[in-house]
Amino acid sequence: MLDLAIILPTLNECGNIASLVQRLDGALEGLRWEAIFVDDNSADGTADAIRKLASAEPRVRVIQRFGRRGLASAAIEGMCATTAPFVAVMDADHQHDPELLPAMLETVREGHADVAVASRFAEGANADGLEGEGRQRASGFANALSRRITGTELTDPMSGFFLLRADLARTLTPRLSGVGFKILLDILATAPAALRVQEIPLEFAERRAGESKLDRAVAFEFLVGIYDRLFGRIIPTRFALFGTVGALGVVVHMAVLAALFRLAGEGFAFSQAIAVLVAMSFNFWLNNWLTYRDQRLKGVGAVLRGWLGFCSACSIGALANVAVATLLEARGWHWVVAAMTGILLGSVWNYALSSRFVWGRFR
Repeated sequence: MLDLAIILPTLNECGNIASLVQRLDGALEGLRWEAIFVDDNSADGTADAIRKLASAEPRVRVIQRFGRRGLASAAIEGMCATTAPFVAVMDADHQHDPELLPAMLETVREGHADVAVASRFAEGANADGLEGEGRQRASGFANALSRRITGTELTDPMSGFFLLRADLARTLTPRLSGVGFKILLDILATAPAALRVQEIPLEFAERRAGESKLDRAVAFEFLVGIYDRLFGRIIPTRFALFGTVGALGVVVHMAVLAALFRLAGEGFAFSQAIAVLVAMSFNFWLNNWLTYRDQRLKGVGAVLRGWLGFCSACSIGALANVAVATLLEARGWHWVVAAMTGILLGSVWNYALSSRFVWGRFR
C-alpha cells in the first residue's frame, strides 16, 4: 500500500527526470511512494525518458497528454490517477526541494492541517529562484489579491508545491476550473469551508534544466484564474478573453480605418477591408500569446499555419463585417457606427470557428 503520490506536471523537462527521481528516493526513504509525471507531449522526449526510467523503477509512471495542456489540469489528472491516500504536487525542475515532503506528509497525516504548503515567503524561506525582481514583485501582488479571494491567510497562496489528502482532492475536482497554473489557489477557493493550511519554509532554488512553464504572461494567467473562479460559470473564460483581445483589436481596426479613410482619403470598402486584415492579424497574435497560452502555437511554421487557419476561419465573419459595414455607410450611417456594427456581427462567429479549428477546442 502506498503512502504518498507525487504529481509532477512536465513540459520539456527531459534533463531533469533522472536526477529528480534520485532526489525523491533519498528524501522519501522509509516511505512507500510513487511519482506520476503528467507530460504535455513535450517536444524534447520527456515522456519517453520517463518510460525508459520506469522500466527499471516501478515507482515511476507517466501520463502523456495529447491535445490538452496546462499545469493545473495536469495536476488534477495526476491526483485522480493514484491509489495513494495523500498526494503532493510539485515542479520537476528542482526548484522545489523534495526534502520537505516527509514533514509536509506528517503535518497532514497527523491532522494538523488539511493542506501543507511549501512557502517561498514564510519566515526562514527565500525566493531567490524567482527570475528577477519583477517576478518577485508580481508574485507578492498576486499573493495579496489571492488571500482576499480565498479568505485564507497565507504568505504564499500562489505556491506550486503542496500536499493534501487524495480523497479531498478528488472531492473538489468536479468544481475545479483547471484553468491556468495556480492549482492551489483553485483548491482553496473551491473548498466549501476554509481549509486549515500549514506552511513550511521553502528555499526556492534555480531550475536546473529545461524551460519554465511560466513566462511574461504569468500575471495575466493569474488574473485569468481569478476571473474563472469568480465569473467563469456565467461567461466562459475563453470567450471573455477572446472578447477582451477583440476589444483591443477594435482599437487597432479603428485606427487603421481612420488613417486610410479619413486621412489618406481611400474608399470606405477598401479601408475597412485592410483594417479587418490588420486587426485579424493582431487578434491572432494576441490570442495565441494570451487566450490560448496553454495551447500556444510555436515555431515559424506552426504560427504561419495558425495565422492562415485563423484568417480562413474568420473569413466569413470578415466578409460579413466588410459587407454590412459598407452597406450601412453607403446608406448614410456614420462611418464609426457602420464599422462597429460590422465588427460586432463577426465576433461570435470568429470565436466559435477559431476556437475549434485553430487552437483545437472550446474551453
